[in-house]
Amino acid sequence: MTTPRPATELSADEARRIALRAQGFLGAPDRRSGVRGILRHLGAIQLDTISVLARSHELVPYARLGAVGRKTVEDAYWKGTHAFEYWSHAACILPIEEWPHFAFRRRAYRSRPHWNHELPDGAYDEVIKQLRDEGPLTATELGGAKKTNDWWDWSGSKVAVERALMYGEVVCVERRGWKRVYDLAERAIPEDLLHDELDDTECLRRLVRLAGQALGVGTRADIADYHRLKGEQVDAVIADSGLVPVTVEGWGKPAWADPAALETPPRGRHRTTLLSPFDSLIWERARTERIFGFTHRLEAYVPKQKRVYGYFAMPVLAGGRLVGRVDPAREGRTLVAKQVTLDGAKAVPAVAQALAEAATWVDCTDVRVELVDAPDLREPLVKELARILV
Repeated sequence: MTTPRPATELSADEARRIALRAQGFLGAPDRRSGVRGILRHLGAIQLDTISVLARSHELVPYARLGAVGRKTVEDAYWKGTHAFEYWSHAACILPIEEWPHFAFRRRAYRSRPHWNHELPDGAYDEVIKQLRDEGPLTATELGGAKKTNDWWDWSGSKVAVERALMYGEVVCVERRGWKRVYDLAERAIPEDLLHDELDDTECLRRLVRLAGQALGVGTRADIADYHRLKGEQVDAVIADSGLVPVTVEGWGKPAWADPAALETPPRGRHRTTLLSPFDSLIWERARTERIFGFTHRLEAYVPKQKRVYGYFAMPVLAGGRLVGRVDPAREGRTLVAKQVTLDGAKAVPAVAQALAEAATWVDCTDVRVELVDAPDLREPLVKELARILV
């Protein structure tokens, strides 16, 4: 692929601010559009099983809008026909209007020759029939999710319904107690969207454009990673995606930007908040290091003795920078900061503010600070929290 000559040169700071605005962290949030507006703006909100303060799909709108009610978040996703769950960056909640643009992925799954689980004879048709007669249903209601207690030892009905989900014949219409609730796509998806008419090129062009808009500015790898596309898929459509080539100081790689993001300088109020490790602002480690000079790794799956920052360390965003980390927990109505990492004394007020707001959001009345990486900063942090929480 021949990259067109960039028309715009951005400083590293300009690129950082463009990325923050694109992700909803710089400038006043559009509160009228609420959680659904955040979903449409980001294009994908990642799901994950881990729940510490809250699940990641709750933390993402909270980080941008503040203390929006957790029931409000769930209702915004699942009440009415506004979203569906599918494989994007990972398992993600996606705006319902993007259903046609994942036709390329549904087709790829249908033609996939090898699977991790064998599909028992008749199981697929039986699941479809049961959903048609009784749905929406969870895997448990379809006959049981697992054959044994092993995580991946799925039952025949679970294999069948997950296969149908990937093919697009079945849709996850909500999460109930973290279980997927399945229904037939013909019932769950609006009729005008229920088609696979768009060819792969049109689907990819749309997703590349959406990724560029959500990122503001990104490299080929950044854009590909957003919806987990292949690099060559990005190469095939990026020239016609509407994104424009730019160079960014210090990036060392070609980049593309949303032209709308270049029209006005990014200005406004910075959000101070705890970030889920699965937040799209920081979910790609190389991009986070390049933009913020901040190395972060989720350690939930790292053996406890090898963890550096904690089980679910949440980066702290303040003033458009990542200024520390907090590994949180809850004990009754106390938010526990089990381990805190601070970027010097200047980070204390921001980390205290982020902790206090998060505590209020999850209905905690107190914050207890345990380990701080710089012991001499523990007392200033505790005093600042006490001042805020009075």
